Amino acid sequence: MLFSGKKAAKEYDREHLVPVLRCSICTGETSAGFRDVRTGKLKEVMLIRSPQDLERFKKEYGIEKIEKIY
Repeated sequence: MLFSGKKAAKEYDREHLVPVLRCSICTGETSAGFRDVRTGKLKEVMLIRSPQDLERFKKEYGIEKIEKIY
């Protein structure tokens, strides 16, 4: 089928990148992204404003479990 309606999950380096939620204690802002396990650097991908945003992020990247960092 040319258009099946189901999108493939976006790829990321599962060996070196860990999906995380960065949560600000002061402002309450939450962003989703990936932390490099070698360097500890965080690459933010999406601002999370609602539970639907979080579900969309997890679905786009095929993520089941996500770690919170502060």
